[in-house]
Amino acid sequence: MTAVSEEKIAQTVAWLQQAETEFAPQVLFASSFGAEDIVLLDLISKHASKIAVITLDTGRLFAETYALIDRCRDHFKLPIRVLFPDASEVESMVAADGVNLFYHTLEARKRCCEVRKLIPLRRALADAAAWITGVRRAQADSRAEMLPVEDDAGFGLRKFNPLIEWTESEVWDYIRANDLPYNPLHDQFFPSIGCAPCTRAVTAGEDPRSGRWWWEREDAVAECGLHVSTLTRKA
Repeated sequence: MTAVSEEKIAQTVAWLQQAETEFAPQVLFASSFGAEDIVLLDLISKHASKIAVITLDTGRLFAETYALIDRCRDHFKLPIRVLFPDASEVESMVAADGVNLFYHTLEARKRCCEVRKLIPLRRALADAAAWITGVRRAQADSRAEMLPVEDDAGFGLRKFNPLIEWTESEVWDYIRANDLPYNPLHDQFFPSIGCAPCTRAVTAGEDPRSGRWWWEREDAVAECGLHVSTLTRKA
């Protein structure tokens, strides 16, 4: 096992501190409490604590994820703002298309993601100038061309992806070396954890994103819409 290099950690810290210096208090870290986000929570708490932390409670998360949010609040000593979808929008959607509408069509699934994730995130980002994500280039083909710092045209603000060059093994090396809390579902072969009805374990050799929306056609992009906006590359 190869530990993540001090140089790579230092570069990630530098991007976080750039975001903090240029944009605080109008910079947010949108955390879903996956393994990558645990690394960023640790680095933010140690090196860039003026970055605000938010998370989206869709109402359909795993019990393990809810428990981890509280563990992280205690461990990292960071305030974590939990965002919720608009209750009336959820009620209207469910009344029209059912509780589990996302299984019916790709369009219905995207609508559910829109109501439960994207609209609350847009609300949180309305007064922000920059946001930070835990995406990595190796996670999916749809993320292969992302850069560490980009202009996100979809949300109209600067986007930082400070772990973009990290490998999965480096993420876990860092978590274990620093004895950080993480979602126990990762130990049950859940590499990517979202809403409970839309996430399953994967088998050896499967694409890590194959556990998300696995019932959809093969050419559908396994994204909820947070990270597939039109992006302008920054030098």
